[in-house]
Amino acid sequence: MPSKSIREMNRFERRHYALGARVFRSSILSSILLGVVSLMIGLGLYAVALSGQYITEAFTITRSAQAILSEVVDVQPLAGEVMERYRGMSDAQRAQVYTDSYRARFSDLDSREDYTMARSILRDFFASSDVYDVYLAMYDRETSAMVYIADPMDDDEASLPGDWESVNEEGMIKFLEWNGEGKLYDVGKTELYGWLATCGVPIRNAAGEPVAFVLADISLQNVADGMKSFVLQYVVAMFLLVNLLSVLTALHMEKKLAEPINRIAQAAQNYLDDKKNGAAAAEHFSKLNISTGDEIENLALIMADMESGLAEYETQLTKVTAEKERVGAELALATRIQADMLPNIYPAFPERREFDVYASMDPAKEVGGDFYDFFLVDDDHLAIVMADVSGKGVPAALFMMMTKIMLQNQAMTGKSPKDVLTAVNDQICRNNREEMFVTVWLGILELSTGKLSAANAGHEKPVLKTQDGAFELVNDKHGFVIGGMEGVRYKEYELQLSPGSALFLYTDGVPEATRADNELFGIERMLDALNENKDAAPQQILESMTKSVQAFVGDAAQFDDLTMLCLHFYGSGSDACAGNDTNA
Repeated sequence: MPSKSIREMNRFERRHYALGARVFRSSILSSILLGVVSLMIGLGLYAVALSGQYITEAFTITRSAQAILSEVVDVQPLAGEVMERYRGMSDAQRAQVYTDSYRARFSDLDSREDYTMARSILRDFFASSDVYDVYLAMYDRETSAMVYIADPMDDDEASLPGDWESVNEEGMIKFLEWNGEGKLYDVGKTELYGWLATCGVPIRNAAGEPVAFVLADISLQNVADGMKSFVLQYVVAMFLLVNLLSVLTALHMEKKLAEPINRIAQAAQNYLDDKKNGAAAAEHFSKLNISTGDEIENLALIMADMESGLAEYETQLTKVTAEKERVGAELALATRIQADMLPNIYPAFPERREFDVYASMDPAKEVGGDFYDFFLVDDDHLAIVMADVSGKGVPAALFMMMTKIMLQNQAMTGKSPKDVLTAVNDQICRNNREEMFVTVWLGILELSTGKLSAANAGHEKPVLKTQDGAFELVNDKHGFVIGGMEGVRYKEYELQLSPGSALFLYTDGVPEATRADNELFGIERMLDALNENKDAAPQQILESMTKSVQAFVGDAAQFDDLTMLCLHFYGSGSDACAGNDTNA
């Protein structure tokens, strides 16, 4: 069946999405962006320059006023009296600022000669300048306030001696700790007057401490008005320039960029047509002779190299595909070999009526690192193993098979579980250059008495169901993992199984099964699933657990091997055989 051809662009799409049209639009957008950035920079420089001019003028006025005041009037007594009365009031009294009762505390000061002279001098400077106000004031650190001493204004908004207003603490400290270098000013936004710049010069006493400040406020509204005019002129100029540059850029890029690319595209189309028609190889790209000296020329050379290398690649691809199929077949064989290494024929011991056992392993990859085992050491002892090798895939599977064989060989000598784990650990540690390890739970069940001797090398805790009870977690003693450190001695413990008891073993793939929202299946869900049908045969218990895990995980990918084992103990005198029959 012929392959479906790729839809080609129509004439309108080619014109609308052509490289030249894209370059034109990109040029406009980039020019606008550049213009906006330039505008912002220009506005910033304009605002800084104009604001600096206003601040310099205001600072010069305050310096001149301070020099004349220092020569003509001694403002220290007046300033000291105002600040003494201000600081002598309580917070509640200060809160009444601008009221008649508040101003009455300072009303006698406006008749003083030094106050009258100071106002007169400040009024002269105010009348001869463009500043918003020129006044005499002092800052109070404790209340973060600026206290007026003399204000030349005569209207209702004039500030009288003792009037105060809150100020920014950072700006206040700048004024109080000025060392005389540079211009002294602070810019801030007020609720009544908008953006203001306050410039000032201190009047100091004999000790060099400021007793008052000659301050001048200037409005920055003129700066904003100037910026509006600047923006209008700039936008008009930018519109004309952007269009001119975009047209010139588009024409240039059409010749230097779009045309060579179209030639490369046509060569690619010819190459594809020849491939479809089975034509012999031809030098489609090397014949273009593009000499732009840039990335376009480099692209043409790369396409020529690609064309010459594709034939060789197709030959190699055939070999690689055959090799991949061979590896897949060998991996499938490894999966079958691993499955055959584990007990997989049920009922496992049809002639034994004392117990029934069933186990399963579902690897996350083609081969896994989990394994289980069960075998008769003698007529009265059944060994049970559940283990989990570190890592995944083929290395873990090889390590798993080696460990399984070692565990079975040691257990068949009649050793106790702790001695088996100790011996296997020492064997593995003597030649474990890859530093792999395995967690193991090993139990040996005495069939005549139901006594289960077990040892745990870092594995998950087993789950036990008594004769008439529910499945519950066994808090057993854990030892170090097998292969982690030579010389480890493992501890052993005993569980007493009575007729009707059941044992459930598993690897961490069960409680750590994870769904799409990263929530784990968990121990509690595992116990709930076991107890839903706690008296079922081992095979049905494992099948039910697998369904519960799959329902929880949903469409999420399997993260770890899923390995489980369930043993029902009927006792040496049991006449029950239904347990074995259920697995038939």
